[in-house]
Amino acid sequence: MPRRQSIQLSGFAHRNPIPAACRIGPLLVSGVLTGRDPETGVMPDGLDAQCANVFAHVRELMAAAGGSTDDIAKMTFFLAESRDREALNREWVAMFPDPDDRPARHSAAAALDDGSLVQCDVLAYLPDSAE
Repeated sequence: MPRRQSIQLSGFAHRNPIPAACRIGPLLVSGVLTGRDPETGVMPDGLDAQCANVFAHVRELMAAAGGSTDDIAKMTFFLAESRDREALNREWVAMFPDPDDRPARHSAAAALDDGSLVQCDVLAYLPDSAE
């Protein structure tokens, strides 16, 4: 197996020749994950649906990499409307309900393409199964 492993997702692909994420040893770093619907490939109009899809992609990514959302150290979110965080916070609390057991998070305003209202990237540490 190569030292660097590309992680692909069945319901998510980039237009460019890049994987959804890369794993080297226990380190997992994603590319940008968008709110595109994983079944239709269509970008929903609203932030609620896009946030739900982003978090679904995160769950799938972590499983595909051999981990879980418990292994996430930091998530960075890019928002078309940086102050509109209600949908983001709702999904965040659903994924990480314990305030004493949440990863770091950063949110920033961004000019996003193709109707995207939210994007994120993930940084995670995936311990070997022997640990």
